[in-house]
Amino acid sequence: MDQSRFFKSEAIVLKYFPLGEADRVVTLYTPGEGKVRAVARGVRKVKSRLGGHLEPLTRVRVLIVKGKSLDVVSQAETLTSNIALRGDPWRTACGLYLAELVDGFTSENLGNPPVYQLLRQVLETVGRTDDPDRALRRFELQLLRLVGYAPELHHCVECLADLAPASHSFSAAAGGILCPSCRGSDPLGRSLSLNALKVLRLFSSSDLQTAERVRLAPELTLELEHTIRYYLCYLLERELKSTAFLDLLRREREAGERRSGKSEAGVSSRSR
Repeated sequence: MDQSRFFKSEAIVLKYFPLGEADRVVTLYTPGEGKVRAVARGVRKVKSRLGGHLEPLTRVRVLIVKGKSLDVVSQAETLTSNIALRGDPWRTACGLYLAELVDGFTSENLGNPPVYQLLRQVLETVGRTDDPDRALRRFELQLLRLVGYAPELHHCVECLADLAPASHSFSAAAGGILCPSCRGSDPLGRSLSLNALKVLRLFSSSDLQTAERVRLAPELTLELEHTIRYYLCYLLERELKSTAFLDLLRREREAGERRSGKSEAGVSSRSR
């Protein structure tokens, strides 16, 4: 048996799509091989031994057989099912967003163990927290750093001057911050507050525990999300599919909170 045709690895399932009547093409992210696309044969059959192990966002151990056109998943064993993450629509949407980012910014068969560890860590965090925004923002910035697209946050990308405490502009095309004197060089740049710049710098260099301790006002949370999303879409040259679902769920949550607030106010008023 030619052992070079096989490899066994831990992996996180990013996504899949159907192939024929019973198969799926599964996209996995592994520490050593990077992104791997492989066929899971018969996985859609009721009695398949692979089916329950290859759901998106599941951490698995797989045995892959290398093929001429597509690799084949020969064996799969669940290591972490991430049930808490996959059992809640909001957490699921956040997890799928992380998976889409890794899929978009990584290449096939090019290992990057720090990316794998980052994805694993943040998926676990999203599965246990009620407020994943800070973990998501840090993930975005750390992923960009690991794949070579980290934005410049300490010097003006036009004049190279140190950035003084002030409101600046973020230029996706230039890859970072424009100082007030240079912001006109990119009319499509987005205004960036001083507080947003400080948080971007912190999330770019801090560990996850530090990022989770940061308290953000709702307006600052949205500013950070929109700024980073603007940069990600520029780099990928497309809108991220999962953000539409995230936005929908956020609107529904906010509407529910407003309704709940009005209901509580009504009860309080009647009790008086």
